[in-house]
Amino acid sequence: MTAQAFDFETIRKMTTKSIPFAERAGIDLVEFERGHVKMKIPLEPNKNHIGTMYAGALFTLAEIPGGAIFMSAFDMTKFFPIVAEMTIKYLKPATTDIYVEVNMSEEEIERITNEATENGKSVFILEKELKDENGVVVAITTGTYQARAHR
Repeated sequence: MTAQAFDFETIRKMTTKSIPFAERAGIDLVEFERGHVKMKIPLEPNKNHIGTMYAGALFTLAEIPGGAIFMSAFDMTKFFPIVAEMTIKYLKPATTDIYVEVNMSEEEIERITNEATENGKSVFILEKELKDENGVVVAITTGTYQARAHR
């Protein structure tokens, strides 16, 4: 069943409430459609000792959309996502709420679906920019994920 079978609020709960740490951090789903996800994390509950956003909160915001984008495009009764590797480069202090957008083309969705069907898994890379409320990039990430077939 693909995400299109669910309403936005159900998807929101699945992506932000099913992981207690993400819920405590206040991560929220802002936009969701096939091949596109936008999420945010608020500054206030995630401040560090110098008043900027805690690095671990930024990392979490970067990792969570991998599952959300997966739910937007793949049949969850056949496949599930896992993160295999994640790198992050912090560029500027985050002093506002932070946003991240992830996109996946139809060609990439088709490639991943075919590989996971044939081989039991498929690797995909998501590169993301974490931006503040003014559009300033505060961190960049590269995540290596796998689509795995249910056995």
